[in-house]
Amino acid sequence: MTNKKRKILVADDDEGIRMLLENFLGAKYDVVTKEDGLEALKWMQSGNIPDFIIVDIVMPNLDGYEFIKNVRSSGYFRNVPILMLSGLENSNERIKCLKLGADDYLVKPFNPEELMVRIENIFYRVTDHYQTITGNQQ
Repeated sequence: MTNKKRKILVADDDEGIRMLLENFLGAKYDVVTKEDGLEALKWMQSGNIPDFIIVDIVMPNLDGYEFIKNVRSSGYFRNVPILMLSGLENSNERIKCLKLGADDYLVKPFNPEELMVRIENIFYRVTDHYQTITGNQQ
C-alpha cells in the first residue's frame, strides 16, 4: 500500500483562512482550496473525492448548508467527513449543521492545532469503523 497523503477539501470565501489552512494542514495532508461551495461541489463532481471536507457556512453562490445537503444526498460523497468552520457561534447554527450531516463544528477564530486534533480524531473513528465492518487492516 502506498503512503499517499489524505486529501482535504477546504471551501471558504476568506482567502486568509484558505491560505492558513493550506499552510498549516499542508504539511500532513494534500489540501485543495475552493472559494465557495459551488466551486467545491463542481470540483468534486468532476471526479475528485476528498477524504475530508472543511467548509464555511456564509459563502456566495452556494452556502455551507446547501453544500452539506448536496454532499449528503450524493451516493459518492455522503460518507466523506465534514467539519464546519464558521464565524457563526450560536447553538442554533451548530445544531442545524449537525442535523444536516456535519461531523463537527468549529468557530472562527480558531486554534489550528485544535482543528488538526479534530480532523485526526474523525479520521481515527472513520478508519476504525471501516476496519470493523470490512475486517480490513489499513
